[in-house]
Amino acid sequence: MASKEPQDIFQSLRKDAFKALEEAFDFETIRKIESDYFGKNGGLPRVLRGLKDMPELERKTMGSTANALKKEIKEMIKIKKGEIEKNNALKNKDDWFDISRPGKKISRGHFHPISRILKEVAEIFESMGFEIVEGPEAETEYYNFDALNIPKNHPARDMWDTFWLKPLKNRLLLRAHTSPMEARYMEKNNPPLRIIAPGRCFRHEATDTLHEHTFYQVEGLMIGKKTNLANLKGILETFLRKLFKNKDLKIRFRPSYYPFVEPGVDVDIKLDPKKDWLEIAGAGMTHPQVLKNVKLNPNQWQGFAFGLGLDRIAMLKYKIDDIRLFHSGDLRFIKQF
Repeated sequence: MASKEPQDIFQSLRKDAFKALEEAFDFETIRKIESDYFGKNGGLPRVLRGLKDMPELERKTMGSTANALKKEIKEMIKIKKGEIEKNNALKNKDDWFDISRPGKKISRGHFHPISRILKEVAEIFESMGFEIVEGPEAETEYYNFDALNIPKNHPARDMWDTFWLKPLKNRLLLRAHTSPMEARYMEKNNPPLRIIAPGRCFRHEATDTLHEHTFYQVEGLMIGKKTNLANLKGILETFLRKLFKNKDLKIRFRPSYYPFVEPGVDVDIKLDPKKDWLEIAGAGMTHPQVLKNVKLNPNQWQGFAFGLGLDRIAMLKYKIDDIRLFHSGDLRFIKQF
């Protein structure tokens, strides 16, 4: 019986050690297992100390068995350590980095060309005392047309193929210009006043290199006691020379028609004496009926309005030959700015 008891102990030690190693997932647990089985008071040393009273032959046999078990457990510990190292390496792979390795270049964002132009336009007009105002893109029929001297059945409405919003009985539409802000602002603010109204506009038209159904416009308005066309020309000339950074830029007015101004003019510029005139804006003296619609007396107040296409200005400034590129989402184009 005495000769079998140590064998049973070895089998029990082996079973317990292998089970503990199977459940171990970190080095701290492995160190505890090594201490439990090979430390001074560990399982194997205790068993070996208990063999001292055995006959020499049995003691040698049990000692040989104990050494074999010790070797087997240590081999299993070595394998388990390798597995834990491998798992830790995979777990920490994303967190580890070589501090001596050159860093990755961070891609910097930048302004869209329309945003750049809008920012520059706003800064120039602010320096001349203009306030920046914004309005809704979904506009009412009244502010988009009627308040601007374009009543129902007026032939000028044919100039805008409009995006109407359902239900049609609400008479809401995507604004065809930012001019509605003239009426909205004058209703709530007393003159004298100077404003620009930048924003996105929508017209139902065929697209080509110079026309787009969605575009950006800046509407300008100045109302005062003696505001006149000379003031309009001076302000636009100053603005355009600063925008194009060209002190020799020339400007001219040509008679034109817009229902919310009288007289109306087209504004042309010449960037280079050797090149032709280019149309850049529409403008004119605010129509008396527009002033009456916002409860201002046209005998006391007068002013001018102008409209600039930001997309067209950006095309001139950056030498872009297709307006559709602005809204194409093509990063090859956008990243050039």
